[in-house]
Order: sequence, then C-alpha cells, then structure tokens
Amino acid sequence: MPRKELVGKVISNKMQKTVVVAVDSYAPHPKYEKQIVITTKFKAHDAENKCQIGDKVRIQECRPLSRDKHFQVVAVIGNERDASVPTEELGA
Repeated sequence: MPRKELVGKVISNKMQKTVVVAVDSYAPHPKYEKQIVITTKFKAHDAENKCQIGDKVRIQECRPLSRDKHFQVVAVIGNERDASVPTEELGA
C-alpha cells in the first residue's frame, strides 16, 4: 500500500525537529454545493530543522513517531514569502 503524500504550508516551527503543516482540501457544501476549504493541521518530523514558517512542503506518512506525529517532511517545495513580494517593489 503506498504511503500518503500531502502538500501544505508550514505554520509553526517552534518545536525541536517538528513542524506543523496546514493542508487545504476542498469539498462541496452539503446543502449549497459550493466548494469550501477544509484546513487540516498535521505535525511532521523535520530532522534537520530546515523548514521555516511560510514554506511549502511535501509530507509523507510514516510510522508513529510520537502520540500525534505520524508524517515526515520529504521536500521543501518553495517559500511563500519570496513569491508574494514582487521584484519591482524591492528597491527598483
């Protein structure tokens, strides 16, 4: 059985070797059938403490590492802070 992989945004890195990742998923509202955003937070193992708040990361399911940590960071995809600031406003 393949391991579950999710992509999300790091919202906290205050713990040692652990980050909290917010993963957004979309589902239709039961009555109005409009797409709504459901945000789920997962704790993931970051062995090298390389993730910063705002990073977009890929996490993968693994064996339970603690009571509520059962994902690990596979890759840092990008950083939202760098993408949100246009290059024209940086001093041009």
